[in-house]
Amino acid sequence: MRKRIVVGISGATGAIYGIRVLETLKGSSDVETHLVLTEAGALTIREETDWNKDEVIKMADVFHEINNIGASISSGSFNVDGMIVAPCSIKSMSMIANTINANLLIRAADVMLKEKRKLVLLVRETPLHEGHLTLMTRLARRGAMIFPPMPAFYSKPKTLDDLINHTVGRVLNQFGIDSHLVKKWYGIDSA
Repeated sequence: MRKRIVVGISGATGAIYGIRVLETLKGSSDVETHLVLTEAGALTIREETDWNKDEVIKMADVFHEINNIGASISSGSFNVDGMIVAPCSIKSMSMIANTINANLLIRAADVMLKEKRKLVLLVRETPLHEGHLTLMTRLARRGAMIFPPMPAFYSKPKTLDDLINHTVGRVLNQFGIDSHLVKKWYGIDSA
């Protein structure tokens, strides 16, 4: 059976993470993607990447307008395997943590939590203060996975793309999707 994954792109820096998720899954016969994009997310795409909003939308199998609270992904009766918010702004994280369903991205994330489905948040902020950490803890207790896009160096990355791909590959692994973006760790060779 084909997996269904909701991809949310909010206004934090790091729009390339959400774009790379869509890019990686585009055309997959195994995964159907549903995109929801905040206005700030569209602005960040324009400012940080060479992509435009329409090109990103075309990568998704289904696009949902941010204010369409009646969209399929706003209901727990619409079966999905989970949701990735990449990047996840502190504003979006705060709204999810406090169940402030002001737009479709937040409502879809809330549905993931209430239905006990996988919710992965690539929270993009640094440094973090106690309020941020408190909200992260609250979300983790409700079942969300807090997944800050922190670089790993054991794969000896050579480019920024290598770092982005590693994070995206690790996120997709959470859904049982082997994107071949991650160099697997087999331990340190003691020889």
